[in-house]
Amino acid sequence: MLNINYHAEPTVSEFHQSDAIVRGIMGPIGSGKSVGCCIEILSRSMRQLPDSQGVRRTRWAVIRNSYPELRSTTINTWQEWIPEQICPITFGAPIEARLKTRLPDRTLMNMHVYFLALDKPKDVKKLLSLELTGAWINEAREIDKTIAQAALSRTGRFPPKRDCEEITWSGLIMDTNPPDDDHWWYRLAEDVQPKGWVFFKQPGALVPVKDDRGRIVTYNANPLAENVQNQPLGYQYWMRLTEGTDPQWILVHCCGQYGSVFDGKPVYQGSYDDAVHHSPQPLGVFRGLPIFMGFDFGLTPACVVGQVTPTGQLRILRELTCTRGGIKQFATDAVKPMLATLFPNMQVISSGDEAGGQASQADSDLNCFNQLAALGIPTRKAPTNKLLPRRQAVIDRLTRMSDGKPAFLLDPSCKMLRRGFLGGYKFERVQVSGEERYRDIPAKNKFSHLADSLQYLILTVDTVQSYDSVVVPPAPHPTWDGMI
Repeated sequence: MLNINYHAEPTVSEFHQSDAIVRGIMGPIGSGKSVGCCIEILSRSMRQLPDSQGVRRTRWAVIRNSYPELRSTTINTWQEWIPEQICPITFGAPIEARLKTRLPDRTLMNMHVYFLALDKPKDVKKLLSLELTGAWINEAREIDKTIAQAALSRTGRFPPKRDCEEITWSGLIMDTNPPDDDHWWYRLAEDVQPKGWVFFKQPGALVPVKDDRGRIVTYNANPLAENVQNQPLGYQYWMRLTEGTDPQWILVHCCGQYGSVFDGKPVYQGSYDDAVHHSPQPLGVFRGLPIFMGFDFGLTPACVVGQVTPTGQLRILRELTCTRGGIKQFATDAVKPMLATLFPNMQVISSGDEAGGQASQADSDLNCFNQLAALGIPTRKAPTNKLLPRRQAVIDRLTRMSDGKPAFLLDPSCKMLRRGFLGGYKFERVQVSGEERYRDIPAKNKFSHLADSLQYLILTVDTVQSYDSVVVPPAPHPTWDGMI
């Protein structure tokens, strides 16, 4: 006999009341999201229309990104609210649970649940043979969108029509802590909002308090926070997590805000301050002053564009990346159109990784610098490609002031660079016991190419003595041209 004492928080209650085909709920840690999804599966199973034999049959998939998290977190939460005594779990391949119980109306509830670990698109094949009523993705920010789509495609297929006239409800439910603002969840919840998809957002447990420069100085308890009464420590559960913790982690996990959280040690930890170095408003351009470009080459070329203002502030105005292609295609399809659109008739000083001077195996004259020059973008070799001086050049910019303002400022369009500063460009942790240790060289990932480009740009800004890549001579007096 089912006897579960459960009270839904306001946002979770709205989640329960919705009949949308796809429902997602996002909030800080400890807000009751996962419990709400467990109860949702149970509730929908109880309300499924009985078949001709008086049996309410449902079949579900519960999905987590990895097997350890599935065992230690998702299944633990499930068993706390739907105990082993009434819903025994068989730890085989796959992990399965069954709940059979007689309801007050004398119908029999028969709920069948698969627990699956899926974290890569190739894992979709684990879903392809399932006929499901519904699916729950726990901590959806760790799951690829293709898995969410595949899970949805397997729902609405059980119970079969020959056994039951109607599936009372079918679809996909998801919960998550806040992901990055370039995550598929963010795009669907905040921008696209597909028909039939509904996203619910819980209030943060804490509210950041900022000073007049935008820096977080402390955190206050949010009176709108949910599930506080079910935490043994109350608000202190979240408050004590703020001590000695990365501010981005706190904003995501305690304040319930979208943000970037990475493993490893940020390359510019202690130097980059997002409240100081990231502009919330688009930056303007001085038409009478040159712009600088820094290139990283290889099969994933990248380019960063910046300008030094009359007061000496370096403003990074644009970033460009290419996931797969050579420098010729990248410059033709992305760099030249950007220059023509945003910086027409301006002086350009371009530099890049000296490794770009290596000759092609097919043509000894075909190197990256020659190809850029042939496209009308004369590019010099950066002073060095050694990591230490490159990194130090950026740190020097980040840690000094120019005419009372930070000597470095990032345009809001440079989202990948910003995420790199916040931890995507990082020293990876060395897997050893005891004291935390990190590698000496930053990880090569999607953030490192732009980070390298920025380093070459800053080295050139700091060392160039003459501008030999003139397109149009600078005006005698720099003029402000407003927003780009």
